[in-house]
Amino acid sequence: MRSSDDHGAALSRLFQRQKIADLPQLFATLNTGARMTVFRRLSAVDYLSSYSHTGRYYTLASVPEFDADGLWRYEGVGFSRDGTLKATVARLVLASDTGRTQRELQLRLGVRVHNPLLDLVEDEQLGRETIDREYVYVAAAPARAAEQLGQRRALATTGATATPTPAVEVEVLLEVIHGARVPPPDAAMITARLAARGIRAIVTEVAAVLERHGLSVKKTPPSRSRRSRP
Repeated sequence: MRSSDDHGAALSRLFQRQKIADLPQLFATLNTGARMTVFRRLSAVDYLSSYSHTGRYYTLASVPEFDADGLWRYEGVGFSRDGTLKATVARLVLASDTGRTQRELQLRLGVRVHNPLLDLVEDEQLGRETIDREYVYVAAAPARAAEQLGQRRALATTGATATPTPAVEVEVLLEVIHGARVPPPDAAMITARLAARGIRAIVTEVAAVLERHGLSVKKTPPSRSRRSRP
């Protein structure tokens, strides 16, 4: 019978070899078919489950090299320092000086965030307000929400007056080219895509490039579902 140290060493070897694993791979590594046993062994060595792929991938907490947003992606699987998608969405909204839209979050995280956002609003952990016919999600605390919405409105009214650097302009146009098979993205979408690649730009800079090259698009009203509030 293996000791706890043996199980820990087996998990360490597994994750050194392949960084992430699903449940069948963990069953094989730990020589068990019991889920409770697997999670007991994982808990002993500190682990994270993926926020993408319905949480079915696992890694040791020491493995990810998180980016500035506390995210790590490996072979298309997303992990967050917060663990769950809901907690990650909440943190990204609260940390943003201008709040976040659903589209910005989806582009940054690479997964649908509609339901986590609605849950956070219904639980009064986040607030939301419509700006330019799009929901902007902000902190629930009134003072912080007012700051975020004020800065978001300032960006919206500034429009395309920001002057982008040549490097930013090139990156924006490359994003438009790479997305040629889908409807042209707007400034917020491209800004989020650039951020996902580690390129810093603000919405007004991106809007200026789109305006200059005749690529601006109008936002559509926010979609409503049976769970959406008025």
